[in-house]
Amino acid sequence: MALSAPTYSVLTVWCKMGAEGKELILAEKPSVARDIARVLGVRQKGDGFLFGESYIISWAIGHLVTLAEPEEYDPAHKRWRKESLPIIPEKIKLVPIAKTKSQLGVIKQLMARQDVGGIICATDSGREGELIFRYIYDLLGCRKPVKRLWISSMTDDAIRDGFRNLKDGKHYDNLAESAKCRSHADWLVGINASRAFTLKYDVLLSVGRVQTPTLALLVARQQEIDDFVPTNYHEVTASFNTDAALTYQGTYFRAEKGEDGTAVRQTRLETAEQAQEVVEAVSGRPAAVADQETEEKVQPPPLLYDLTELQREANRRFGYSAQKTLDITQSLYEKRKLITYPRTDSRYLSSDMKAKIPDTIRKLAGAEEYAVFAATIDTSKLNMGKRIVDDTKISDHHAIIPTACAPKLQALGAEERAVYDLVARRFLQVFYPNYVYRVTTIITEVAAGDAAHSFVSKGKVVVQEGWTALNPAQEAAAKKTRSKSGAKDDDEGQSLPGMQRGEAVTCTQAKAAAKRTQPPKPYTEATLLSAMEHAGRFVEDEELRESLKDSGLGTPATRAATIERLISVGYVQRSGKAMACTEKGRKLVAAVPPELKTPETTGRWEKGLTSIAKGTLGSERFMQSISRYVCYIVDYARSTGNDITFPEDAARKSAKAKHITAKSLGKCPKCDGGVLENSKAFGCSNWKTGCKFTLWKNSAAVPGVSLTAKAVAQILAEGTCKAATSAGETVSLRLRPDSTGITIID
Repeated sequence: MALSAPTYSVLTVWCKMGAEGKELILAEKPSVARDIARVLGVRQKGDGFLFGESYIISWAIGHLVTLAEPEEYDPAHKRWRKESLPIIPEKIKLVPIAKTKSQLGVIKQLMARQDVGGIICATDSGREGELIFRYIYDLLGCRKPVKRLWISSMTDDAIRDGFRNLKDGKHYDNLAESAKCRSHADWLVGINASRAFTLKYDVLLSVGRVQTPTLALLVARQQEIDDFVPTNYHEVTASFNTDAALTYQGTYFRAEKGEDGTAVRQTRLETAEQAQEVVEAVSGRPAAVADQETEEKVQPPPLLYDLTELQREANRRFGYSAQKTLDITQSLYEKRKLITYPRTDSRYLSSDMKAKIPDTIRKLAGAEEYAVFAATIDTSKLNMGKRIVDDTKISDHHAIIPTACAPKLQALGAEERAVYDLVARRFLQVFYPNYVYRVTTIITEVAAGDAAHSFVSKGKVVVQEGWTALNPAQEAAAKKTRSKSGAKDDDEGQSLPGMQRGEAVTCTQAKAAAKRTQPPKPYTEATLLSAMEHAGRFVEDEELRESLKDSGLGTPATRAATIERLISVGYVQRSGKAMACTEKGRKLVAAVPPELKTPETTGRWEKGLTSIAKGTLGSERFMQSISRYVCYIVDYARSTGNDITFPEDAARKSAKAKHITAKSLGKCPKCDGGVLENSKAFGCSNWKTGCKFTLWKNSAAVPGVSLTAKAVAQILAEGTCKAATSAGETVSLRLRPDSTGITIID
């Protein structure tokens, strides 16, 4: 081993350091620990930690601690039984995760050292990062004072600023309580609901407080698609020529009143005959401009990205899954140091960032891809209005923006580069002028006898390109695709000639087109993320809907994992960009109570967790409501009918058949199941569905006789068998007529 880079054990370092006061820094990942060590000048390596004169730096590997399984409260809980539900421990237990137990042991020794006077929590600056640290701290029984490193980017400057502004760990106690309540609530609901409905329907079912209402959204959309009855209709379009030989297009309409009493233009005709009548009435006839109006519209730059919006955009443009986008952004944040903390729900910047923004723009100007755009922004006169800087709309972190690091795009992978490009362009866009365009609407009337047929034409002219100049090339391609598919953007249209009211034109041609109404589109991950974020809009109660405006299904940091979970358990399938529920997913939503599938319930919980983080709601009150809810779910599963039949998972069915075929000792005398052996008895494979056939190994009527697999197989096949006692005698055994045990043959 090279002497220049020795590796020390905890004991060696303890002896080496003596009794000097040290601070133990605990990072979430080894890579983050190395970045912090580099900035602080900590260079010596230990086994699972780094150390220097003032600091020892160690790390978790994500979660090192988890919640105990039910059987760790009571061994009887290992077997899934209806009688054991609900499982609500008085106190939730923490246990080490087996595969990372050695690293937890390193941290335990470091925390216990006499020369460590305090701990610095340097896990991710958010609810989940806080949970990772607090679970380690609590399980190891540490009582040393804690300071919190809270940073929004992993640049060297941000790390230095963070260490200059460490906060007392108590400042984040409410956030920690919120994190623990979220974790405990998910465990309680997941364990009890999954067991209750799995036992009820004899198929492995995964139920969760966020995943189930998310699944319900997909099921509801699929039901809308399945129930949709298409309607045929027709539209008539016409070409008009001006005296100046200019041509424009118009669509036939009838003026009608909408449901709210306002005038609407109805372009649909019910039959082909009606459409043909219009075509024949207007073709080749003189016409006149009945009305013309021009409206200038202004569209401000879009808001900066939060994680959910960035995931939506990456899904729309590139087809990336939410999880994939999250992984890429995490890499750009931790490894590349090119963007700020990604797991944010804010789309605004804080006022203390104003001084740093010009430098970030200048750094982007150094990249060829953004040089032209960044150069046009006057950094001395930046617009810092409420659409960009708003302290009232920031919770834990500000919006995702580039860091003040010169981007070396050639060093990035294609996917990293694509996502970084979205973030960089959006950041520059917010400092660009508004997009201004002019929409012209022309109403043309064609006289046909006593009637006049009206046609509407719309045109659009860009007055000021503004921030849209930074739209990536992918947007142009997307518009081209939409054009081919017949879809139209709002206010998109042709280039119309300048017309005056009363001006004469000629209808040179008219034609009818048969069309058909389209069903709702399946969810994509982009639209599903929107639905999860704004789940309150699915709630009918107006007052509650308003209160849920700031709540949703899950958080930006967890929504991707929820979607992936739905896919992994077989409730949802991904087909291209489309997300569709499976038969198993539809039947689960039909089986669970309304409270478990409505966004209203989990929306209330997210609102409660936010209130705990703010210190306005006690965690005890929240958890009491969770316990009541768990009891309700279990009672619902017990009391409702069992008229839903789930498709058995192919893998489970195959494994079950293979297991019974390979290990069955014979056919169960009470049902069609197979008789299997375990450590204490021989029992029916259909025990979950109620078959009680059991032969205990030590339950024969003759003392000293223990049943063997060979004996049971013979009894099941022939009705009797011979067995030896411990005294060396041979006895004949048979199955009792009621199949409840073994008896001796007289």
